[in-house]
Amino acid sequence: MKILALEFSSPQRSVAVVQSGGPSPPLLLARAGETSGHRALGLVEEALQRAHCEREEIEAIAVGLGPGSYTGIRGAIALAQGWQLGRGVGLLGLSSVEGLAARAAEEKMSGPVNIIIDAQRSEFYLARYEIGPGSWRELEGLRLASFSEIESLARRGEPLVGPGASQWFAPARDLFPEAAILGRLACGRTDFTPGEKLVPIYLRETAFKKAPPPRTGP
Repeated sequence: MKILALEFSSPQRSVAVVQSGGPSPPLLLARAGETSGHRALGLVEEALQRAHCEREEIEAIAVGLGPGSYTGIRGAIALAQGWQLGRGVGLLGLSSVEGLAARAAEEKMSGPVNIIIDAQRSEFYLARYEIGPGSWRELEGLRLASFSEIESLARRGEPLVGPGASQWFAPARDLFPEAAILGRLACGRTDFTPGEKLVPIYLRETAFKKAPPPRTGP
């Protein structure tokens, strides 16, 4: 099975084409990335061309659901939804935080690691994983944490990793979600979902202010 992976939850957007080989390890056919965030379809076409793969050959699409850039994630979901409508492919929504944990393992980190992602409003998404050789295990589930709480972790020497994390906390290590890893996580999965059920991971309640009724003239 050929899987197209879309990871747009951070400033470093990426697309990958991964071949699921059954009992064999997944094979990365191609990857494309950018930091501008302006050419999602161009990244897809670039990755497909590098993989020598036609659109018709894609059987599943894996989407990073964040948390992270709400606009980027919504764009990836919309692209996947349109592809499913046009081609009938299977869709998988995956946590970008799990992808970061997998990348931490790939980077040969070890021990407890705190993954942090900017949530705006002086808050961060925070999750804690135990990282081992090629493995990761969730210790504390994803939640919102204040800037002061993350700062306290940094002062205690706790390992901090995440997209652009070093710009807030000097000891932190920058680590960005990667489509190639997302594609590998999707290999072997068959729990596909309808496009309309793909939603960003967003821990805050969404509140909308209802517009006042239109005024009527005299």
